[in-house]
Amino acid sequence: MSDFWSRRRAAVSKEAAAEQQAQEAALVAAREAEVAEKSDDELLEELGLPEPEALGEGDDFKQFLTEAVPSRLKTRALRQLWKVNPVLANIDGLVDYGEDFTDAATVVENLQSAYQVGKGMMAHVQELARQAEAKAAEVEADSLEEEEVALDLADADGDGEDVEVQPEPAPEPVAYVPPEFEPEPEAAPLVQRRMRFTFDTQRTG
Repeated sequence: MSDFWSRRRAAVSKEAAAEQQAQEAALVAAREAEVAEKSDDELLEELGLPEPEALGEGDDFKQFLTEAVPSRLKTRALRQLWKVNPVLANIDGLVDYGEDFTDAATVVENLQSAYQVGKGMMAHVQELARQAEAKAAEVEADSLEEEEVALDLADADGDGEDVEVQPEPAPEPVAYVPPEFEPEPEAAPLVQRRMRFTFDTQRTG
């Protein structure tokens, strides 16, 4: 029985906390909607606050963090705090995603790409294939024109008679002949020498 009442009290407390959070969110939304029509200068004058960008190092930024200050003014104050605070302003370079990748200065104007969603680079590949086919057709037309010119010249030399144009024979393959190497000179024969020994046969008395 005690377990049931414990769960019941926890559920009631949770419902009360959720209802309180909903009321606070509704108040914040109503306050934001009320100040949305007013400019930042009007809000700063009503609240008696200075311009956030006029604050410097050592100034009190807590006055912008109260509930009465709209979120857009808090954002301006926090941005100024980030600039003037030496701890926050000096980035050590170890912050992941610390760079501004949405900088408009890095955007290339009039950027054109052959990439198509769902097709990839298909148009670019097709254009390259078309250019290759056109070039091959142009080369073939040039070769046919050269053959016609050769036939016309042959007819002119033969007084109108048909002359069969023989293709030039292909060059005969040349067998590879390794270079001749001069034999190394023979070494001079070794002269055999014999050792001779002499013995003294005379003995002293």
